[in-house]
Amino acid sequence: MSSPVLQLLVLAAIAVFLILRLRSVLGTREGYEKPPLPPATEADERPRRRDFAVIEGGPDRDITDHVPEGSPSARALAAMKNAEPAFSVSDFLHGARGAYEMILMSFEKGDLAAIRPFLAEEVYQTFAEVVAAREREGLTVEANFVGLRELTLQSATFDRDTREAELTVRFVGELTSVVRNRVGEVVEGSPTEIRRQRDVWTFARNMGSDDPNWQLVATGE
Repeated sequence: MSSPVLQLLVLAAIAVFLILRLRSVLGTREGYEKPPLPPATEADERPRRRDFAVIEGGPDRDITDHVPEGSPSARALAAMKNAEPAFSVSDFLHGARGAYEMILMSFEKGDLAAIRPFLAEEVYQTFAEVVAAREREGLTVEANFVGLRELTLQSATFDRDTREAELTVRFVGELTSVVRNRVGEVVEGSPTEIRRQRDVWTFARNMGSDDPNWQLVATGE
């Protein structure tokens, strides 16, 4: 056998050996295999972007977390945000929580000077009359705020012409309160008994004004 033929046989044997080794390592493909997907086109991406836009343009959770979607209150809150983009319902309610404690405790203790800027004139006069009546009768109140059990936004209105917004909030607070007469005797309440105080307050403000403070314009239960 000539040398060239011998070389060809050796090379063929090596090739067969390599093919068998590759099959044992990589395995074989049998049956139907899904063809590779073509590269994504702009048309393929369009539905995905459209879904994202729907999510981005969905309901304002800062509103729908507090009032029903599509309700008059929700529309009023949206108008407030349009008039003052920095306005946040959640931030307002957080501030209302602190305002409730401050105003309620000042009223109970008869100290209205510190809260007068936060009261509409009619509300201030009503509070002042009650405080004056207690003083005439020689009554003093010792009160301690325990906490707030409930805070709910009941309604919202917005006047587009005057830009005046009104938010009505229901509070359920807990406090201890004792009323004493001139000689210090307890005539009402208990220093250890926690009672619940239920109030419905309405706050008002002109949206977009430089004054960030809301005023208490109405009280009720």
